[in-house]
Amino acid sequence: MPESNDVRMTLNYIIDTSVERYGDLPAIGMAAESALTYREFYDRITVLATRLAGEGVSKGDHVAILAENSPTWGTAYFAIVRLGAIAVPILPDLPEADVHHILNEMDVPVLFVSQRQIEKIYELNQKKLHRIITLDDSEATQGVVDVIGLSAYTEQAPDEKETGEELVFPEVSEDDIASILYTSGTSGYSKAVMLSHKNLTANAFAAAGMLEVEKGNVFLSVLPMSHTYEFTLGFITPLIKGCKIAYAGKSPTPAILQRLCNHEKPKVMFTVPLIMEKIYKKRVMPQIEKSRLLSLLCRFSFGRKFVYKKIGAKLISFFGGNLEIMGIGGASLNPEVEKFLHEAEFPYLVGYGLTEASPILAGGPVGDTTIAVGSTGKPFTGVQIKIVDPDPETGVGEIYGCGPNIMLGYYDDPDSTAETITEDGWLATGDLGFIDDVGNLHIRGRSKNVIVMSNGENVYPEPIEHKLNAYSWVVETLVVENNGKLEAWVYPDYEVIDEKTEGQSQAQRREYLKGLIEAMRKEVNVTLSSASRLVRIVERREPFIKTATHKIKRYLYSEG
Repeated sequence: MPESNDVRMTLNYIIDTSVERYGDLPAIGMAAESALTYREFYDRITVLATRLAGEGVSKGDHVAILAENSPTWGTAYFAIVRLGAIAVPILPDLPEADVHHILNEMDVPVLFVSQRQIEKIYELNQKKLHRIITLDDSEATQGVVDVIGLSAYTEQAPDEKETGEELVFPEVSEDDIASILYTSGTSGYSKAVMLSHKNLTANAFAAAGMLEVEKGNVFLSVLPMSHTYEFTLGFITPLIKGCKIAYAGKSPTPAILQRLCNHEKPKVMFTVPLIMEKIYKKRVMPQIEKSRLLSLLCRFSFGRKFVYKKIGAKLISFFGGNLEIMGIGGASLNPEVEKFLHEAEFPYLVGYGLTEASPILAGGPVGDTTIAVGSTGKPFTGVQIKIVDPDPETGVGEIYGCGPNIMLGYYDDPDSTAETITEDGWLATGDLGFIDDVGNLHIRGRSKNVIVMSNGENVYPEPIEHKLNAYSWVVETLVVENNGKLEAWVYPDYEVIDEKTEGQSQAQRREYLKGLIEAMRKEVNVTLSSASRLVRIVERREPFIKTATHKIKRYLYSEG
């Protein structure tokens, strides 16, 4: 990793050196389509930065990006930070009201947007915003707002050959703010996280040092770039390594994902547990349940491992046959799914982090045989982790992290910053966990999620939810406290229910589901301590509202 206090810790340095090293190699593109080379990508960044500068965008200005993943998203981002301006990536799944709040609070003069997102700004009470650029060159806005396509906008950039003036961009240092990102947290109040160039590059250099991939290898991107997890690991890291980034597009179905993987044959992917859990339930479990022989084999440890290895090989084939690392993070992975991945010898790594840590605190290292199943591995390179106020019996306490990746603070919120970052630079994560004898970090849950029962016992809802979510007919669950008792809300997989009750009446289907729910409650309660047992399970008929990394927004369901 480069020395600290050094221009080499800037994002601009990364793109400058990448174009020198890998100029003619493919850099970035949509999956199954032709990609821009590093040189073409760099040239587009430079032209766009020149055009923005000519229009008055300067160091410290906030420029927003509200769009799905694409090569033009990356072009816009690097053009912004080339000028020392601050990129404000907005998650494409955010509702209109949140988008308005961010754009108004950030006071942005320029917004990059896609056709899918443009309607969210029709009713925006524009203050400083004077330029809206469509990354996909779309123009259809029914005359509500004035836009210009990216291609037309960059055509207006001054040409240094014509002007005779050499392009000179502002000096950008490692401690300058590169991004302001709004957390999509589960606790309700979204904060604006200020991340410096060094915050982001420190994490990316650490990841690049851990991944043994060669230039030209493919990273398949399925998560939003506007989230730090994908941005740092799935965007900046491959650029350091000279790899190609292929974007899968918006939430591909398993069939489309398989087709894209067969075309791109990715070496690396980063994903969230929900994607792997869906594949496990829809692709793995049915293979076993429909075969009496496989079901029988899976009752025994040796037989189960044999079956899982066979299925694991098929799973690698599903992802194109070339996969060497699948990073899983953003939320906790179901233990049953992880047990399958481990016994199937599938090349996965679980990571742990948060936006405030740019984002990784722990994960890997690749090839470490002492990583315990159920843990998030060791602290990331350059990161220190400690447990504060551990319980004397369990060792569980609040997880604190320290390192060059820890945010500068929350925008215009010194009080929250002081509550979250100690005077000596430690980030209080709000998560609970412990470190085992060989240095693996184990997460137990959010401190805010802990339910304190009337007898004083602490109950962590997440492990109970994992047990419920392991059932093939369950999509997602939430465990809540109601009048001193624990209950769970379950959103069933109605496709599975319909399949099992084909030809039956509505009343019969309801009775069937009621029976499944009660049987599950009794089975799960046997595995829980007396304080953690569920008095009832309630059917929920629509999905829970979730964050960008598919964590349920618990605060919306904490009352009543």
